Amino acid sequence: MIKRLARCIREYKWATLLSPVFMIGEVTMEILIPLVMADLYDYGVVMQDMDMIVRKSILLVCCALASLTFGCMSAIMAAKAGTGFARNLRHDMFHHVQAFSFHNIDKFSTASIVTRLTSDVATIQMTFQMMIRMAVRCPMMLTLALISATRISAKLSLVYCVTIPILIMALVCLVPKVFKIFDRAFKTFDRLNNTVQENIHGIRVVKSFVREEKEIQKFTDISTTISSDFGKAEKILALNGPVMQICVYSSMLAISWIGAHMVVRSGNLPGGELTTGQLSSMFTYTTQILSSLMSLSMIFVMLTMSRTPMRRCSELLAEVPDLTSPETAVTEVKDGSIDFDGVSFRYSETAQHRTLKEIDLHIPAGATVGILGGTGSGKSSLVQLVPRLYDVYEGSLKVGGVDVREYDLDTLRSEVAMVLQKNVLFSGTIKDNLRWGNADATDAEMEHACRLACAHDFITAFPEGYDHKIEQGGTNVSGGQKQRLCIARALLKKPKILILDDSTSAVDTHTDAMIRQAFREEIPGTTKLIIAQRIASVQESDMIILMDNGTIGAVGTHEELMRTSQVYQEIYYSQQKGGLE
Repeated sequence: MIKRLARCIREYKWATLLSPVFMIGEVTMEILIPLVMADLYDYGVVMQDMDMIVRKSILLVCCALASLTFGCMSAIMAAKAGTGFARNLRHDMFHHVQAFSFHNIDKFSTASIVTRLTSDVATIQMTFQMMIRMAVRCPMMLTLALISATRISAKLSLVYCVTIPILIMALVCLVPKVFKIFDRAFKTFDRLNNTVQENIHGIRVVKSFVREEKEIQKFTDISTTISSDFGKAEKILALNGPVMQICVYSSMLAISWIGAHMVVRSGNLPGGELTTGQLSSMFTYTTQILSSLMSLSMIFVMLTMSRTPMRRCSELLAEVPDLTSPETAVTEVKDGSIDFDGVSFRYSETAQHRTLKEIDLHIPAGATVGILGGTGSGKSSLVQLVPRLYDVYEGSLKVGGVDVREYDLDTLRSEVAMVLQKNVLFSGTIKDNLRWGNADATDAEMEHACRLACAHDFITAFPEGYDHKIEQGGTNVSGGQKQRLCIARALLKKPKILILDDSTSAVDTHTDAMIRQAFREEIPGTTKLIIAQRIASVQESDMIILMDNGTIGAVGTHEELMRTSQVYQEIYYSQQKGGLE
């Protein structure tokens, strides 16, 4: 896990290395300052040696400036390394998600992916910065301060043998209790993000069913759970403070009492058992030792908090895309012919039932194929196999005479344009959305595609025309307008295969007929797969496929199916004047 995340350091490895190096310099200076101050007092002030006072004062100022410089440089390097590491981590995760198949994406909820890319990365960034600074500073400060204090007075240093174990025992008792709480809290964040996302996305439904209070209560419950968990953790961690203060001040009292007797016995003379300057240095080292232990406890807490985010981000990076291009991939799609040969499909390896069962079908290039069937009959699953959004479970699927698994993925998908059931528009202008189909499309090409999709008229009705701003998700256009814009975007790809997955359900029958007529006249060489609920939308197709529970129930033209398929007849008559005839 750590090795996988460490790969994201990359170009910031020097900043990552220099930060602890500068921190070592800062700690060294901070350890030297009490020693210099002790000499300044003992050999300068007590002995009334002005030359010694001046020399030690200059040395003290130099040590302080050096400590400040090293500390600033360490902070700068840590900030540079931390922000760069977080940027690379987000980039790698987002780039990796783009390579996921639908099957990979189905393993992670949208809210979970968003949480991993935002708050999880932020937590890891803070921990990373702390590790390259405080994780170096605290152990080194603790070690050097103990050595320096022991060199001054081994007898007084015995005080630490009592206080340090007490503080360590307190940390060992408190920190593990926080582990489980933080682990639970970060899982709750996923639920919170999911609730917010669902509410904002479906705000119109929420308002139409007057569910505002219920949604507010749901959000409040989850927020309260998170607040409660973090509150419990903070209460436990707050006990660190009193324990720390008790240990510090107990050590101070013990050192003051014992040290004062030692100073008096030695006459406060340099070279004696203990001097006043050395006693003051012991106070400084006591604070440094115990504060280092306190900081180490906070490092453990941060590691605890970041353990779950690190695991979650590592899981996302470790997910292997199950749809990849072969090493010797085919980079040209000859035509739009489609051949299903004994194709079966299921959405997961553990699924007990197959979504599609032994599909055998040949669709010639340039044909218009209508696909009908009830909900859950496998219509969308069938067409999603063509651009290899999923892989077949059994059998083979060929496009242009080549198995889709042999194609370069980008090559195959650039020749297949698909308008899904859930039409998605992105924030930006209409032109920005259309250019998803062809980044180099001219204004004339965009206008032509929109005329084919019957979108040009309503676009020009906007004051800004093709520069009209589309809000996120296309919420400021109607469902029918959104569908027509998505169709125009697909047409700009000039694909060999065009798939319309119930993509004209929100337009009126007249507009639907005009779009189909434009397809016949303008793109006769493109293979068109049209999933529809209305027979009128596919009645003039070269071939109509009737799906039934994952199998092909019947295939033929409208006239043939009217003679041979009772199911097709029932659908047809039910849509003619409500089936009264």
